[in-house]
Amino acid sequence: MSTTSLVGAQDPKWDQVENIKEAATRLAQMQRTQGATKAFTFIDACYRTHSLSSEYTKAFEACIAQDYLETQVLALIYSRMSPEALKRTGAPSPQMLAESMSRRVGAAFGKYKITPEQVAAFKKNVDEHGFPLFFQALFPDAKMPVPKSLNPSIPAPESAPIAPGNAPEEKK
Repeated sequence: MSTTSLVGAQDPKWDQVENIKEAATRLAQMQRTQGATKAFTFIDACYRTHSLSSEYTKAFEACIAQDYLETQVLALIYSRMSPEALKRTGAPSPQMLAESMSRRVGAAFGKYKITPEQVAAFKKNVDEHGFPLFFQALFPDAKMPVPKSLNPSIPAPESAPIAPGNAPEEKK
């Protein structure tokens, strides 16, 4: 199994694939025992804490991976619900989830000047190594879904400051 380095000139001192797997396992355990709201609250606190570092860290990378994983699973679940059912339950649309995550992750990568190529390599590692582990831990009897264009993607970095919220923003 090979890992793809996220920070070219500043190769992290950790195994990215292993970090993603550990992040996926921790988040799945939290989601199973405490629910999605707790998982999003944890991810928000993770961003707020680890974004204070002047350097890109293993822990911050785990925050980003967990945000992407949680958003992917919720988008898959919510994509099976009608817009009326989502509205009735107060749940955001899959598109709102994806847009909100995109802003958070884009800002996170932008803060550390991660290149689009490095972001693509990270996304590939999360998709190949983190998502299957996370999904199977949450839904052991379910068939692994085939990614669709509806699923959120990790965007190219933005220069915007990090201002994560633990809930997707409503469009007005």
